[in-house]
Amino acid sequence: MEETNTTDLSLNYMTSGYADSQAVNESWCIQEDYSTFIISGVVMGICLCGLVGNGIVMWFLGFHMKKSPFTVYVLNLAIADFSLLLFLLVKCLLPIISTVYCISSFQYLLTRYILMCLSLFCYFASMYLLTAMSMERCLSVLFPIWYRCHRPKHLSGIMCGLLWALAGFFVSLALITCNLEINCEQLLQGLRTVNVLIFSLFPFLSNLSLFIKLRCGSQRRYPGKLYVAVLLSAIFLFIFGFPLSVVFFLNPIISLFVLEMCYLLASLNSSINPIIYFLVGSCRQCRFQGSAKVAFRQVFEEKATSEEGSHMPGDAAVESTL
Repeated sequence: MEETNTTDLSLNYMTSGYADSQAVNESWCIQEDYSTFIISGVVMGICLCGLVGNGIVMWFLGFHMKKSPFTVYVLNLAIADFSLLLFLLVKCLLPIISTVYCISSFQYLLTRYILMCLSLFCYFASMYLLTAMSMERCLSVLFPIWYRCHRPKHLSGIMCGLLWALAGFFVSLALITCNLEINCEQLLQGLRTVNVLIFSLFPFLSNLSLFIKLRCGSQRRYPGKLYVAVLLSAIFLFIFGFPLSVVFFLNPIISLFVLEMCYLLASLNSSINPIIYFLVGSCRQCRFQGSAKVAFRQVFEEKATSEEGSHMPGDAAVESTL
């Protein structure tokens, strides 16, 4: 029977399970309590909805939308969220399959370990992409003239590639270090601190402070739909993604129920962005109207429209960048 601890949180703790020859050779039916099954069922439902939503965003941006700096980030973010939801869905199905078909503990643990690493990679990439998107959006609002004149043409694509590589590097570094048992605890503590402070807290505070400055400053301006969508995504990342950032690298002292709740929040975080795009794009005079395609176009084409209006003089040009 599976222990109710976070065996899939600590990388070195998980690896130690593979060294047990009795566990490798033993075949068992893995049992889980009913509360875990209920949470897993809810997570699966959220993942299915999120897969549909992110799939629609990927389809629209990939085939029906002209590429812009912002849509490159959104497309990569949708790919990261889609992949994370897919891995979480398979992870939730794994205990159910193991209950029906008695499998060896080695197969169960190895599959769960691989899914954990892939989920961690996509989770990191999602946070990093949203942080970069938030920072670039803030720069475009605070320094519109400098942003239009000095921004490299292919910056979005280069940044997305670097952030995917950074996520892979962090996961690989954690795996190698913890498998070799070299300063594993210090490394995990450092990764948790970086993810919480830089990639969870910073985009939330920066977007929120900028929104307050725009609405309450001496020259009040209404942020466009594009910026509102980024702000809401950053807020939900902080609310739903923050708990998993905290517990992912803790020692195996967290209950399995708490871990599953963090997975539930993470699935909500990865599923909420398409809903945000639709609601923000379809909201007109406090009423929601229009199809998903029209709503997405209202959000994602706003940058192109703003750039076309950037030739206007003075404050009008600054206003158009919002």
